[in-house]
Amino acid sequence: MITSEERARVYWQCRRGMRELDDLLQNYFTKRYDDEDEGVRQAFCALLEYPDQLLLEYLMGRLVPHDPVLADVVTRVRSTAAD
Repeated sequence: MITSEERARVYWQCRRGMRELDDLLQNYFTKRYDDEDEGVRQAFCALLEYPDQLLLEYLMGRLVPHDPVLADVVTRVRSTAAD
């Protein structure tokens, strides 16, 4: 179970100051984060540690992370935007 403090911290990290990133990350967080298993949530948090420009490249589909777990999370974030 995710604590309210952890949830608030992760949501705050989704606020990047770049509208495209904010929209994608906050949409995924709001719609799917709570229902994901712990491994996916950890991978999402790891993804949030990346610099904005690289994160944007991943989420726009211009680059793919080498780590297959991160690539899966990127796919999840992108597919949530299409819902």
